[in-house]
Amino acid sequence: MTDDRRRFEFAYRPGEIACYPGCVTDLEAACERHGWERALVVCGTTVGATPAVMDPVREGLGDRLAGVFDETTPEKYLGTAIEGVRRARAVDADVLVAVGGGSSLDVATVMATLTTHDDPDEAGHRAIDEASLALAAGDPLPVVAVPTTLAGADLSTVAGVTFAHGPDADDPPSGGVGDARLMPAAIGYDADLFRTTPTAVLTASAMNGFDKGVEALYTRNSTPITDGTAARGLRLLRSGLPTLREDPMESDRLDDVLAGIVCVQYGVSEPGAYKLSLVHAFGHGFSRNTEAHQGVVHGIVAPHVLRYLFEEVDGRRDLLAEALGVTAADADATASAVVDAVADVRDGLGLPTRLRAIDGLARSDLDDVAERIVDDPLLTTVPAGLDPSVADVRDVLDAAW
Repeated sequence: MTDDRRRFEFAYRPGEIACYPGCVTDLEAACERHGWERALVVCGTTVGATPAVMDPVREGLGDRLAGVFDETTPEKYLGTAIEGVRRARAVDADVLVAVGGGSSLDVATVMATLTTHDDPDEAGHRAIDEASLALAAGDPLPVVAVPTTLAGADLSTVAGVTFAHGPDADDPPSGGVGDARLMPAAIGYDADLFRTTPTAVLTASAMNGFDKGVEALYTRNSTPITDGTAARGLRLLRSGLPTLREDPMESDRLDDVLAGIVCVQYGVSEPGAYKLSLVHAFGHGFSRNTEAHQGVVHGIVAPHVLRYLFEEVDGRRDLLAEALGVTAADADATASAVVDAVADVRDGLGLPTRLRAIDGLARSDLDDVAERIVDDPLLTTVPAGLDPSVADVRDVLDAAW
């Protein structure tokens, strides 16, 4: 029988990728190749005040550095992006260089979205009122991503946003923007910068990135191309992730981690065939009830989610087992071996194992969480034959509690 997964379309256009220590020192050369003259660095206040990160970025951009906008926050308010575009226009920036975690990259991507509108201020305020934002006909300001965390949200055409001017808003809605034009034009993975990130942030983000490789294999949108990159990425990550808790981190294994993060997210953000799936939907379900890092939530729930997945469908368990380097005698044992391997990764990163460990989360919150998970758009990418109900999801959450 022919596997329908071998009949596929794949239209993925990532930006140029640089992955080596010190690659940010070549930012000026990258700007020259693309014809960019004035770069606005977009980052958070912590990164902006960290010389070990900012000095190499400033030196790498040289005379092309037009300014720094260091006001991004994890909440990713649309009002921040509006202010960022004002700053970009004030310094006549022709490229945005997003430095830091996923929130800074998302804010820069939303800024780029606003620049496609004739009046970005008006478009931003209207988007807050309507809780919706889309690209207009214009070309977005290009974005260069310089990540310092391992969530694997860099080779992406989507970004999250909170539809509010700032923290004074009362329970504002969240959403996202997505368009093939939003793919970063260049991405630099500099091991020297990752060494400056606090261990707790790095390990939590790594779990989020690792799960992208797991999901790329079992999603209904998988392709032979992404099977290859995700499987290779998972092998590299299993080899390298233990070094994240070492001081100092071992160079070759950190190289494995960065190469693995590139591989597991390659092709995941393909418009119309997005490959994030059930684990990420579970993570999204907790966004309103807790400030816990998404990677922490992933580490807790992923083994339980996979156990449920394998009880309902095959979930390509053999391919996952091969990618994770485990073997077993039969289908049930293979599923258990995959679940155990994912739990081992979580434990190796030193992440919590129970939902009850998350500050501010009550067991009574889980009904609301379950309903949000079932309504998450990523449930459209789960394997054929899987149709989680609220009761199913609540059972998984109870097991993770």
